Amino acid sequence: MKISDPTKARRRIISLLIMLTFLVISVTGALAFFRPFSIKIVGLHALMGFVFMAFIVVHILNNSRQLKGYSKSPILGLLIAVTAGLSALFFFQPAPVKAVLGLSQNLGPALDRFKVKEDGMVYQYAPSDDYQMELTVKTGPNFNQEDPPKIAIWLENQGDYHIKTLLGPDEISDDLPYWSFKRKGWEKAKEEAQKEDEVDAVSTPTPNGSFDPADYILPADPDTSTPYKLLIEINQTGDAHGAYEDQPSLVYSVEIDNLNPITFQILDLVGYPKREDENGKEAWGLYFVDESFGSALQLVDSALLRIDREKEE
Repeated sequence: MKISDPTKARRRIISLLIMLTFLVISVTGALAFFRPFSIKIVGLHALMGFVFMAFIVVHILNNSRQLKGYSKSPILGLLIAVTAGLSALFFFQPAPVKAVLGLSQNLGPALDRFKVKEDGMVYQYAPSDDYQMELTVKTGPNFNQEDPPKIAIWLENQGDYHIKTLLGPDEISDDLPYWSFKRKGWEKAKEEAQKEDEVDAVSTPTPNGSFDPADYILPADPDTSTPYKLLIEINQTGDAHGAYEDQPSLVYSVEIDNLNPITFQILDLVGYPKREDENGKEAWGLYFVDESFGSALQLVDSALLRIDREKEE
C-alpha cells in the first residue's frame, strides 16, 4: 500500500493555491488598469494580494533549504540591482512610464470628499498626488443646512461640452436643468459613438474635442493641455421671490488653464439657465442675473478654487 508523503502533499496544495491566487491577482490587476475605477475590483485585487503573500511565506518556509542554496548564486547581486532599478523607475515615473500609465482608463477613486460646514461647503478632488483640487464655497445668509439646496459640480471643455461630473445627483434632476442638459448631451454623444464602434470619438485627445477628463486634468503630454472649466449649479427649490414662484438655479464658473497655472481662482456668477429649444431640440442657455432675483443670490457668498499642482524643479 502506497503511503503519500504529507510534506509533498502540503507543498502541492500550497503551489496550487499560489497559482490560483496569482490568476485572480493578474485578472483583477488588468481590469483595474483598463477599466474605470471600481472599489470591488480594486478591493478584490488588494485583499487577494495579502492572501497571496501569506501563501508565499508558507512556500518559502516549505522550501527554505533550496532557497538558501539560491542565495549563494553569483548573479544574486545583479538580480537585486535589476529589481531595485525597476522599482525606482516605476516609483518616480519618468515621461515614458507616465505615457504607459496614461493608457489606463482608471483615474482612481477620485479621492473626493464633500463636507458641509456651518460657514460653507468644501469639495476636494485629487485624481493624482500631483494634482489636488479644493473648491470652497462660502455660504450666504439664506443657505439652510437643514434643507440644503441642490448642487452639481462638473467640468466642461472649451467647446462647452460636459466631460465629467464631480458632484451631483445620481439621476438627471429637473432642479438642476443646466447640468442635466449638459449631462444628457454627454451621455448621448458617448452612446452614439459606442454604437458606431468609434469609442475613440469620446476619448481622442484633440483640442476641445475630447470627452475624457484625463486629457484636460492629467494629459500624457502637458504641452498639449487645453483649458477647461469648472461649473457649479445651485438651486434652492421652493424659494419664491417677486414674480418667481420658484427662483431659477444659478450657475458659477471658472476657467482652468494648466499651461498658465494659477493656484487660487474665484468663481464668477455667469447666469441662470433658461430653456431655448432650437429646431424642436432641447437647448439651454445662460442669461444675465438681474434685480428680479432675491434670496437665490444669497445662497453663495463666494466660491474659491484652489489647485495644487506638481512643482517643476
